[in-house]
Amino acid sequence: MTFAVTLSLYVARVFSFFMMAMLAGLTLVFSLFDFIELLRRAAPRPTVGLHLVFEIAGLRLPWVAMQTLPFAVLLGGMFAFEKLTRSSELVVARAAGLSAWQFLAAPVLCAIALGGFATMVGSPIAAAMYARADGLDTQYLKTNGGPMALNGGQLWLRQSDRQLDQQGVAVLHAYGVSARDGTLVSGRLSVMRLSRADRLLERVEATGAVLEPGAWVLRDARISQPGKLPEQTPVLRLPTELTVDRVADSFAPADALSFWTLPGFIAELERAGFSSIRQQLHFQSLLALPLLAGTMALLAAGFSMRPTRRGGVAKMIASGIGAGFLLFLVAKIAQEFGQSGELPPVLAAWAPAGAGMMLSVALLLHLEDG
Repeated sequence: MTFAVTLSLYVARVFSFFMMAMLAGLTLVFSLFDFIELLRRAAPRPTVGLHLVFEIAGLRLPWVAMQTLPFAVLLGGMFAFEKLTRSSELVVARAAGLSAWQFLAAPVLCAIALGGFATMVGSPIAAAMYARADGLDTQYLKTNGGPMALNGGQLWLRQSDRQLDQQGVAVLHAYGVSARDGTLVSGRLSVMRLSRADRLLERVEATGAVLEPGAWVLRDARISQPGKLPEQTPVLRLPTELTVDRVADSFAPADALSFWTLPGFIAELERAGFSSIRQQLHFQSLLALPLLAGTMALLAAGFSMRPTRRGGVAKMIASGIGAGFLLFLVAKIAQEFGQSGELPPVLAAWAPAGAGMMLSVALLLHLEDG
């Protein structure tokens, strides 16, 4: 029993070393490509200095590490297990009566622990730094005016409305929306106030609006109600729970949101009438990251623990890398289906990792003869 524990800890130490080394190497390589792309985009802009490019690339480092973590576990695990097999250490362990499951438990737990650490600790850090990098990118390198410009400067939202009906809603459509000095300014604004039975209670047309703390301030508002003549008022206040930051976050990339803030933010988006599919999918992907890391560790073991005397080691390693990229491709396809609404976010995030885990276990059961 002591021998099994000692061997498991030794295998876990070797596995962790190669895994962390591979994570650092892949992060630096992909960050270099990102840095080159930023240099290309900054070349036509003489006001953008090299220090800004370095700053944006550096701020994206934790995000790149989060993206490359599954591949680092796969490649690092394959190198670790291939080294242990080539040195006959695993062969001796099997000859001593230990099965693969006994000395694989510790490395798999290490991979799962790394995935959990990345989700709970790495994600908040990566999200904060990525949000800062995205802000600098938008301000200095992008030609558009930010994420709302990509939406044509229009904003659709739904919010609760308790002024006219206890459980009514107000549907707002704003044109020419822009953020200025911490406030949200809109051109023409249309508001349809509906009862809880979806009956139109009132329609408001304003020539302009400003989102202030706690309310929309509508300018030159024309109020129309069924069976009544329209009324004109110079200023109309429409209470709201919406804030400028919440509007900006709804257009921001999901990667810029921390794991711990995502559940509350998703609930706020749904109350405001925004689509939260991207945020739900990102949250579920972060939850599934430990399982995906454990899957990659088992996949690495299944494709690299074949004794060298049987030959075909290079082929087995190439097959393992191919299987990992195939799993990555399946995960991306599932995410696309999830973002389009064809698949529930939970299924789109967990199905690839769960299927990969079952296939990895089946492969090890097939290869394990101890």
